[in-house]
Amino acid sequence: MTTGDPGAEAVLPVLVAAQHRAMPFTRLTDCGMDPADARRLLADTTAGIPWQDAATMIADVQLERARVSEAAGHRTTARQAYRFASGALMFAQMAYQSDTAEKRDLYARHTTATAALAPGVERVEITHRGGVLGGWLCLPPTGAAPATVIVWGGLSGWGAAYLPVADAYTARGLACLLAEGPGQGESRLRHGLYVDERVTEGFARFVDLVEADPRLGGAIGVQGISFGGLFAAHLAAADPRVGAVVVNGAPAAPTVPEFRTAREQMAAVVGTDDPDRVTEVMDALRFDPDKHRITCPLLLLHGGQDPLARYEDQEPFLRAADPAAATVRIWPDGEHTLYNHAAERDALTGDWFTDHLTGQSTPKG
Repeated sequence: MTTGDPGAEAVLPVLVAAQHRAMPFTRLTDCGMDPADARRLLADTTAGIPWQDAATMIADVQLERARVSEAAGHRTTARQAYRFASGALMFAQMAYQSDTAEKRDLYARHTTATAALAPGVERVEITHRGGVLGGWLCLPPTGAAPATVIVWGGLSGWGAAYLPVADAYTARGLACLLAEGPGQGESRLRHGLYVDERVTEGFARFVDLVEADPRLGGAIGVQGISFGGLFAAHLAAADPRVGAVVVNGAPAAPTVPEFRTAREQMAAVVGTDDPDRVTEVMDALRFDPDKHRITCPLLLLHGGQDPLARYEDQEPFLRAADPAAATVRIWPDGEHTLYNHAAERDALTGDWFTDHLTGQSTPKG
């Protein structure tokens, strides 16, 4: 198991072992947890505390730290604590694969903690098919941006889980919209929007939102992480408004996963317990490089040690793109979505989007 401390490895119960595989130290920190909190979460769950309880206790400590700091007028420290609480609550809700009351409550608490980061992190919403899609808009210090990147996750990590990615982009002068698309976050848990054959239409609504915001000018890029990379590739192929696309760790031909946790997550994003319906939707979302052509620049990221998306699973995205405009970057030791190369990965994609969306190189040094 991955505890971050090789000396602390232990024989774990099956559920705990699965949670440690799905949420290793590198993922916890990549998606916003304080490194000390991440080590504590893995240690506490190794010691027998249920995952959701351990993560919630960590979040509560950070929330109290935030309140004390705010009362003392230390807003910067309070914001740091709210971010760490947001990260802990994101992982707390992942203990539940289906949409239980406990999962909804934990995600709502995550949303509240993230909302405390305003005005630097702004809640945005847009209507879609009788419901509401939500997300978080992050602007550079100037308050406006020459280009915007819309980022989304996959089956379990959504929206504000990618605040560190937004940090990398806003530091380069780009705006970043962290989307909760159909089957994700509040869009699913609160508004009942799920993945189906028309999921691309839902992600296109975020492009509409960016186009309607006068603070956001220029080109629009999209980035799909994990299973969300499939949706990003489909949107890039279908919508000429997408100026550049990054796909990171996604299958072009989705199938019902081998891992039980991922299998249950896939059923939840479709909003059904019927395995035949899940298979039907996944078949409809199969990305065919002969049918779905990507004409904008494409950057494909791959981790050589990714147990969920092999290189051959992602290779059809490259075949769909213009070879002159397609780039692939592989880390031989890379984990799923490159948790273990997060800083380098985000710098690479930040520079790549800057070059392709604004036509300007990132200042050196």
